[in-house]
Amino acid sequence: MSPMITEKPVMNLTKRDFESDQEIRWCPGCGDNSILAQVQKVLAELAGKKKENYVFVSGIGCSSRFPYYMNTYGFHGIHGRAAAIATGVKVANPELDVWVVTGDGDALAIGGNHFIHTIRRNVDIKILLFNNQIYGLTKGQYSPTSKVGLTTKTSPMGVVEYPFNPVAMALGAGAGFVARSTDRDPKGLQQILHAAAAHKGTAFVEIFQNCVIFNDGAFKDFTDKETKSDRTVYLEDGKPLIFGKNNDKGIMLDGFKPVVVDLTSGKYKPEDLMVHHVKAENPVQAFIYSQMSEDPSMPAPMGVYRAAEWTTYDRDVEKQIQAARTKSGQKSLEDLFNDGDTWVVN
Repeated sequence: MSPMITEKPVMNLTKRDFESDQEIRWCPGCGDNSILAQVQKVLAELAGKKKENYVFVSGIGCSSRFPYYMNTYGFHGIHGRAAAIATGVKVANPELDVWVVTGDGDALAIGGNHFIHTIRRNVDIKILLFNNQIYGLTKGQYSPTSKVGLTTKTSPMGVVEYPFNPVAMALGAGAGFVARSTDRDPKGLQQILHAAAAHKGTAFVEIFQNCVIFNDGAFKDFTDKETKSDRTVYLEDGKPLIFGKNNDKGIMLDGFKPVVVDLTSGKYKPEDLMVHHVKAENPVQAFIYSQMSEDPSMPAPMGVYRAAEWTTYDRDVEKQIQAARTKSGQKSLEDLFNDGDTWVVN
C-alpha cells in the first residue's frame, strides 16, 4: 500500500519574515516607513499565503525603493513602467500575488498611459500609489498632483496647473476597487490592504504620504488630531456617512451634490444621510466621494470607495492560451516551428 501524500502546510508568518536585510534609506520621518511596516504586517496576517508567491514591482522614485525592503521577489523597473512590468509578471504566472508600488510622479506623469490601461484591463494586481504631491527623489519639483500655487524648484512663482485627482482618474479608467488612506492611519491602512489583497482584479489604493523634506504638512488637515475628525469621513459598508469630533455631522445628497448637515439641529436623522455601498456595480457614488476631497468645505472620504468584481485580464488571457493549445494540439516550441507552411532552402 502506497503512503498517503499530503500537501505541506503553509507556515505561520510574521512581519519579520517580510523584512529584508537592506538598510532603509528613506528620510527619518518619511511616511514611506509607516506604509512599509503596515504592508509587511498585513502580508504576514493573510492566511494560507506563501511568501515566495509575492512579487513587488516598482518604477522610479522614493517609493520605488520598496522592493529592496521586502523579503519577497521584486523588480525595480524604469520610470513609469511598473504597471506594464507587473502585467507581464501576472500574465506569465497568474498564481503570483503581484503588487505595484509607485508614486504620484511615477504613475501619473511618465507612467500615465500604463496606469490607466492596466486599470482598464482589470489585471489582477494591487497598485499602491504613494501621493506626496511632489517629486521627492529628484529634490522637490512639482508633480501631477501638486496643488495650485505651490512654490517649488520648477514653479518658483507657484504651480498654475490643475492637479490630477488619482481616485477620480482610477474610477474613470474603470477601476473596480478604489480606496484611500494616509500614512498616519495604521489601522485604517491595514484594513484597506486586507481588502485589496482579497480583491480579484486591479485594486488601486491611494495613500496620502508626507514628504518631510520637500512638502511637509501637505495632508496635515487629514492627519492632525485637532482637524482630522472634521476633515475626514470614514467609509463603512452599509452605514451612513457621519463624521465630526462628536459624530455630529453627516453627508446627504442634494441631487448629486453632497452637502454637510448638522445632526444636532433636529432637522436631520441618520436615515436621511448617504449610505455607503462598497459593492455597488454603478460607480456614481464612488465618483461623488472622489470630488468631495476637492472641496475644502467637505471632508475627504477615507476607506474603500468601491469593491466590485468581474473577470480579469490575466485569467481571460490564460483561457485563450489553453483554448489555442487544445485546438492546435501543439505542445512545444518545436511543434510550433514545424506547423503550417514550411520551406527547405538549398
